[in-house]
Amino acid sequence: MTELEPALRELRSTCREVAVDLRSRALAVDARPLEMAAHLDSETLTSLRTASTPRRFRDCDDSLFGASYTGSCLARVVANAELACGDAGILSANTGASLAGLAVDALGSDDQQERFYRAIADGRTWTFFAMTEEARGSDASAMQTRLDKDPGGGWRLNGAKRYVANAVRGGIGVVFARTGPSALTIRAALVQLPAAGFDAHLLDMIGLRGACISGLAFDGVRILPDELLGSHLPASRRGMWGAGRVFNVMRAQIAAQALGVGFAAWGYVREQRPGWSGLDLMSARLAAARALLYDVAATIDGSPGDRRSPSIAKLHVTDLAVQATRWAEYALGPGSLAEHPLLEKWCRDVFAFEFMDGTSNILRLNIAPVPARQGLAS
Repeated sequence: MTELEPALRELRSTCREVAVDLRSRALAVDARPLEMAAHLDSETLTSLRTASTPRRFRDCDDSLFGASYTGSCLARVVANAELACGDAGILSANTGASLAGLAVDALGSDDQQERFYRAIADGRTWTFFAMTEEARGSDASAMQTRLDKDPGGGWRLNGAKRYVANAVRGGIGVVFARTGPSALTIRAALVQLPAAGFDAHLLDMIGLRGACISGLAFDGVRILPDELLGSHLPASRRGMWGAGRVFNVMRAQIAAQALGVGFAAWGYVREQRPGWSGLDLMSARLAAARALLYDVAATIDGSPGDRRSPSIAKLHVTDLAVQATRWAEYALGPGSLAEHPLLEKWCRDVFAFEFMDGTSNILRLNIAPVPARQGLAS
């Protein structure tokens, strides 16, 4: 079992405190996700943005969370589990580096990282990470979005993406596409908006509405040579290698957010029905899941390329979180979703986590790969 060092215990305590502020904003952001002006300058969201920015790109170092917030996968898991217990939706609604930042950190040159972080330094710029495509889900190897050679130099981005957080209001992001048929030709491009040929539209979602989940279309969006990430890296590490490492961290982080929603539902039942007989059992299940996540995050820190451990964690924890919200709905009785708006929101939000950064079917393949079919004996 992974024991938290003092700095991480302090981080956990701080996140528990600021989660109260996140919860106070949850229903307002869910109802009006495009109206974030009243929230972005809050101390909590400002500190979250600062803490998720590498120190060399910070204009100041004023963060509630200290240096440990993004120092490791374990730190991210510890923080996100507590913050999402306040509300996961508003975490997705905040500006800042987010998933695109992890991709730029893994694949970007020093100049590209500088460009990315300076673009979001105003605290008013959302980022986006575009991998998933309609009819292909999270099977990245099947993507059809293309980077076609531009006779004038660079590339032209053509295709479409779907289920991309904050793209409809984004200012800069990372889009994955392929320059050829093989897996090694999948590359990541830094796209800064506005850009000719780029179109984004808001999708009608019932969960995590603060994330402004979007659909994207690209019609000859120009990508300059210095906007293609990973050119300074060996060919085997330019595209899917970096994406895989991003996914391993994000799967653990998303599982932590799902766990936070599960703990929120459990805590709400404890508050509303303190004598409910199922409280101890659900508490034990959630605590065991948290211990699993801590162990998996520590494993990722030691072995960033390990896909199996984060897949196991995300598969288990996202399912448990759904069970926890259903349990809470049952515990609070008929009409509970109408009487308890926060619980109703959590019951909508929790289903989104299964589909983020690897659906359950993809995760099962990571855990137990299908063996290659044997040819028939001649």
